[in-house]
Amino acid sequence: MEINRIKVVLAETRKKNKWLAEQLDKDESTVSQWCTNARQPSLDTLLNIANILKIDIRELLYSTKDKN
Repeated sequence: MEINRIKVVLAETRKKNKWLAEQLDKDESTVSQWCTNARQPSLDTLLNIANILKIDIRELLYSTKDKN
């Protein structure tokens, strides 16, 4: 199940996993796992990612609302 949109947002902003890993001082494999939704970052980390990318934190998450 896809929870976060980190991979999509990075593509939209033309940034790479490696760049985000460097900004967060995290291992590139950790960011890769977030991008594939194998693991999820903490809320604090999501907020940091949003701040780094200068976007609203909600843009990093898929909506849970039913789209009927």
